[in-house]
Amino acid sequence: MLAATLTVNGLAISAALAQVSPEEAAKLGKELTCVGAEKAGNAAGTIPPYTGKYLGEVPGWNHVKFSGDHPVDPYADEKPILVITAQNMAQYADQLSEGQKALLKRYPTTYKMNIYPGHRDFRYPDYVCRRAMSNALNAKLVDDGMGIEGLGQVPFPIPKSGMELLWNHQLPARAWTEDKTSDLASVLPNGSIGWGRAYGKGLSPANSPTVEPRTEDKLQSYTNNTTLKPARDNGVINIAHEPYNFKTDPRQAWTYSPSTRRVRQLPGYGYDQPMIGTNGTMTVDEDRLYNGSPERFTWKLVGKREMYIPANAYKANAGTAKYADLLTVNHPNPDYMRYELRRVWVLEADLKEGYRHVYGKRVLFIDEDTWHSVMADNYDARGQLWKHAMINYYYHPDMSAWQAGSQFFMDLNSGQYTGYGMTNETKKGAVLNEGKFTADQYTADAARAMGR
Repeated sequence: MLAATLTVNGLAISAALAQVSPEEAAKLGKELTCVGAEKAGNAAGTIPPYTGKYLGEVPGWNHVKFSGDHPVDPYADEKPILVITAQNMAQYADQLSEGQKALLKRYPTTYKMNIYPGHRDFRYPDYVCRRAMSNALNAKLVDDGMGIEGLGQVPFPIPKSGMELLWNHQLPARAWTEDKTSDLASVLPNGSIGWGRAYGKGLSPANSPTVEPRTEDKLQSYTNNTTLKPARDNGVINIAHEPYNFKTDPRQAWTYSPSTRRVRQLPGYGYDQPMIGTNGTMTVDEDRLYNGSPERFTWKLVGKREMYIPANAYKANAGTAKYADLLTVNHPNPDYMRYELRRVWVLEADLKEGYRHVYGKRVLFIDEDTWHSVMADNYDARGQLWKHAMINYYYHPDMSAWQAGSQFFMDLNSGQYTGYGMTNETKKGAVLNEGKFTADQYTADAARAMGR
């Protein structure tokens, strides 16, 4: 493509090596939101138009910045406009995933989906919009999609391929720094629960509000997690570096063991290694429904659908939602889940020939307004549906973006499931974008010093 220059909202951008034309990119901020969602509602009026009227605030939640207060539901007075059950699900089959339909069929007396009015009223800060516009014209895949070049946030607001869509999921606008203690619950079919708790410090240069996140800096994010429960794993520290290019700079990870007081590197960390404390219901690469290198799967952009997905999920993350009520047998309590009709991108991953993974196929459902994957259906090597997962996102004033709250990973064969990333009964909720973490806190030496 020949070089060109486009001026949008006073921002001049080179279109050399552009992934979309200047004319297409000009739709951002007009008929499309600044990150690429359709602004208009649907023809039936069941999906509302985007308003973006709130920035850095949530009505009814008198949030004090960086306080760690738990979210307050701005829609607490709303009632469901529809309840989908096993008895009426056939009417809504086109708006449901295979995993949702399987849950309704398997648990016809206890599982339901409460559908609420849609709201598209929160927006990203201007710096996110500027980066999305720059990426629309300049970002590109490299090394067969194993990496990208551009700015490390919303790389492809108008995606043209499955790999571009995957990188939007990998690099949405989210927390720059995250300070959070969270709970994990492995719920067995008999109702007994195995508990876990971890303290995490996250640093994501890709989401810095002040420093432009350029991919030539190589690392998109750092994690530092200390296990607090169960007691046998107390004090285990895991540190990981996430790259912008998994071919040239593979993920690096280290673990500190309090029993040996040693730090060791973890080669090949991720993929389908079991997540500690989940009884096999989660793999390491299921956090946020998918993370890490894309190399083992072929990624296909299936298209966009109207679907009932978790949205504006304040109730499921509120401090008033106690675990005894939230964590019911076989699946989380449907009365705490909020679904809305939304447009989602559908991304399908098929295991490549010659590669190994417990999942032969994965389907991610990505909210067009946020680029966050909100649901996943995962299939075994025989092609049989095995698990359904969902994340309850909510808009957080600390960062003026969407925070991953409680995540649920449900095994459709065994009837057990895991609640992950929950903060309902922690002393504090997530503290986001306070900016108090630095890269030197995410090294093997840092893990060794923490463990002493």
